[in-house]
Amino acid sequence: MEQKSSGLILDISRERALILIDKAARFIAERRLSPAALMTIESLRPLNFIGSQIMYMIMPFAELFFNSRQYQEFAVLMENDEYIKILLERIDEVDTEIWRKERKIKQVKRKVRKEKQREFFNKLFKK
Repeated sequence: MEQKSSGLILDISRERALILIDKAARFIAERRLSPAALMTIESLRPLNFIGSQIMYMIMPFAELFFNSRQYQEFAVLMENDEYIKILLERIDEVDTEIWRKERKIKQVKRKVRKEKQREFFNKLFKK
């Protein structure tokens, strides 16, 4: 349930929070920023409340570039430790889901390349 006071969003429903988390996780994973995002979010996790307050402080400028409602909802989301944990898990899941096929292809190519190298050196040093 949303509570508004002087135009600010102070609370969001769990369903809305999960939608925002999924949206943010997909944005991060699609740009191949998952490792950097996971490390940054995890290392700054104890400061999540301060981070959300900074988001409120820069809100007048940020709203020039971002959707005002979504920005405020994300700031509320950042205050909650549970949502931060869910965000970290979701980033990892989405990254794995999106890039699984590509990683598998690269793994097969590495195996083929290693096998060719092995054959080359076996022929080279075999008498």
